[in-house]
Amino acid sequence: MGTDRHTLARALFVAACLAVPGGLAAQGAGAFPVPDRETLDPPTPSRIEAVLEMASSSGPASVVGPLREAAVRAYSHERFAAAEAWYHLFRWEILFAEPENVFVDGWIDAVRAAQLNYEGVAGEYHPSKEPIGAGVSAGLHRWLLSNEAFSEEFFTEVRNVDHVPNMLVILEGLRRRDPARFDRYPSLALAIAMVYDVPPPPYWPHIQVAKGLLSRKLPSPEEAFGRLAGEEARGRTYFRLEGLRADELKFVVDTAAPAPELAWSEANVPYSLDQFENAYFMVKYRTDRASSEAMMTWTGAPYTLQAIKEAGGICIDQAYFAAEAGKARGVPTLLFFGAGQDGRHAWFGYLDASRKWRLDAGRYAEQRLVTGIAIDPQTWSPISDHELQFLSERFRALPAFAQSRVHQEFASDFLRMGDAAEAARAARKAVNYERRNLDAWETLIAANERLGVDPARQESVYREAALAFSPRYPDLVVGYVERVCKSLRARGETSLADYEERGLADRLKGDRADLAIRQASAILARSMATQSVQDQIATYNAILAQFGHGAGTLFFDQIVAAFAEHLAVLHLRPQAREAVERAREALEVQPGTQFSMDVDKLMGRLGD
Repeated sequence: MGTDRHTLARALFVAACLAVPGGLAAQGAGAFPVPDRETLDPPTPSRIEAVLEMASSSGPASVVGPLREAAVRAYSHERFAAAEAWYHLFRWEILFAEPENVFVDGWIDAVRAAQLNYEGVAGEYHPSKEPIGAGVSAGLHRWLLSNEAFSEEFFTEVRNVDHVPNMLVILEGLRRRDPARFDRYPSLALAIAMVYDVPPPPYWPHIQVAKGLLSRKLPSPEEAFGRLAGEEARGRTYFRLEGLRADELKFVVDTAAPAPELAWSEANVPYSLDQFENAYFMVKYRTDRASSEAMMTWTGAPYTLQAIKEAGGICIDQAYFAAEAGKARGVPTLLFFGAGQDGRHAWFGYLDASRKWRLDAGRYAEQRLVTGIAIDPQTWSPISDHELQFLSERFRALPAFAQSRVHQEFASDFLRMGDAAEAARAARKAVNYERRNLDAWETLIAANERLGVDPARQESVYREAALAFSPRYPDLVVGYVERVCKSLRARGETSLADYEERGLADRLKGDRADLAIRQASAILARSMATQSVQDQIATYNAILAQFGHGAGTLFFDQIVAAFAEHLAVLHLRPQAREAVERAREALEVQPGTQFSMDVDKLMGRLGD
């Protein structure tokens, strides 16, 4: 996907408009007039009541057009706070107007595109043709329309793979059970809804535990909400939960350990937030398990925090133990997997006492680990490097981003309604306010495509975006430079594209070897697809010479193993074994390491 932060309206808007009889144009302001002067300020409580009354009597579709028109008029008058508030009313009502079956069809497409149709999500769905809003109580409807801060957070955070009808059911249940707590902890409720809308995948929280020894199930939404709110009331959480946003709290509510184990960890993990990395080292490291591939998966006793502490474990067990202990205390935590110099490793990250993400707890410097992989529990897919950095910087809470967000919302709206020129203008304003607004860059690019700008001009926008994210977000820089190279090749500038691609890979091989390897892998893949075998081997050897010296397991996985197995498919096993042996020397693989075992295993597969 072009961006990790697809907003809800991108996935729903067109389908919802089609679901409204006659479309937006038929729902004119005459049926629900909003005077121009009223749009200069956010909707009043009386206007919200009028929206509720009309939506109840005539359906949400009856208010969709007038609300959008009011939002656009406010935006045209540069009353941006008012414009966003009106626009959020519009977005709630167009969501509620959408038939559930239309939503589910689009959601299934998004899940398949993201390759998240795992067991537990894949299957048959039988949604009704009723509007999504039909299942929303009048009380929750009123609450949603009356809480602009929650609306901003909801429409900022929800992705196209979130099952919104299920989310609304969760929010309804939490509010009905304890309205006072719901009012106090709305971001916590949203985080639970975002994470609990679908069951977690079978590979969560990690795969190195035998089937049946860990339930791999989330608690009920009510249990999770009640436990965390109760623990804060008893003074046991390390953060005030109302001080965290949903994009942080989702890394608290994704607990794999059941409540009794979390309570046990509170009583037995003695470290304060300032010293919380030490929770990782409470689990004694088992060198016997680390040196035996057969023992790397936990077997035998149920996989509980108590059992891990008593028996000891390998790095994945240490990271899981520490991450769950943090969640028990209301601390956002992440479990990381990464490839290092001599093998693979796991560590954890957490939000520290200064409200900064520490992403290297238990990560050994001597391993020369590249950036690790962590799972986003909202989407159950790997969280991107730049998203982790965005979380750490918390810039989306700043006034400049608030201004940028308004322009981006309207840029997306104009683009959906077919006004690409206005969309481009609004998107440009958004990136001028906040250069890190990734959605705004993507909207600007999409608007330019609709306008038919020439490739050279579009390449300049890609380069501008790459510069905006350089040097702090190298994964985004790589993505935009790759798009420049693709465009150059499409217009016949192959040599220039190759030069830019190799130069980028060379610049990255120091601090971000993983991204350099990604570039090298793309070069090798293109060679394998277009060149003779002799030239492919030459390309492989050049990559090995440029990037392989002292490289680790990630290079081995993505370059060496991929190329050797490609040669094996071509029935060139001797050449494949030669490629691996050449890599063993260049990568300086040390005997007796996990890395050495991986190389030997590959050589075994390549035997005659």
